[in-house]
Amino acid sequence: MEVCVLGSGSKGNSIYVSGGGTSLLVDAGLSSRELTARLHKAGLEPQSLQGILLTHDHEDHYKGVEVFSRKYALPLFANEGTASGVEARHPGVALQWQIFETASVFEIGGLRVEAFTVPHDAADPVGFVFDDGVSRLCVVTDLGQATPLVCAKLARCHAAIVESNHDYDMLMQSDRPWSLKTRIAGRSGHLSNDDAAALMSTTIPGQMHTLWLAHLSEACNTPALALNTMRQALAKAGRADVRVEVLSQSQISTRLTF
Repeated sequence: MEVCVLGSGSKGNSIYVSGGGTSLLVDAGLSSRELTARLHKAGLEPQSLQGILLTHDHEDHYKGVEVFSRKYALPLFANEGTASGVEARHPGVALQWQIFETASVFEIGGLRVEAFTVPHDAADPVGFVFDDGVSRLCVVTDLGQATPLVCAKLARCHAAIVESNHDYDMLMQSDRPWSLKTRIAGRSGHLSNDDAAALMSTTIPGQMHTLWLAHLSEACNTPALALNTMRQALAKAGRADVRVEVLSQSQISTRLTF
């Protein structure tokens, strides 16, 4: 399996996942032009893709999907709630949907995909587990709490992309409205650094070797804080061997094959 994160944060999210001869994007929250540019920067061609999966109907996850999917004739995989939410923001536009059930397993070419529900304030948000027959990747980038289901999905994987959105103290001391602070810190909002560290230190399976920290707040977090919080928690759990990388809003990640 090969993974490259094209961008992660409140201004746009997209992840390239390839395995079993099938290449996909998870979310398309950057403009079509930016998605194409970042794929090229990673040495990848948009024409190699077989589809786009959407996690939920927030704009930072679907912004470029209409233009990009039309330009490259790509099907869109989403549940009914997400598809309806995106269509409501693109009235009169015919999108090429492949609808899946939230708690389901399906195949796209050589990739087996498990969709599972996550707690977030969107229509019907999901995380994904990708399985190419050798390796498994879990993607959970927007969630307010670590549910038993999320823990169970992570426990089966070799690599994971997990939200580490904010430092709680920075969030509470910021000049953001109280309603926004409580939304972000709530059970349907976003995971803090401490939440993400607690989740992974208690859940991380023996076979997991790589962890990407996703969706960092530019105003209420820093890469160093997120990275150090996670590394300290994993070290205490006896897993200092796990590779941890902080994802960027403006830069693509390394391309990792495993």
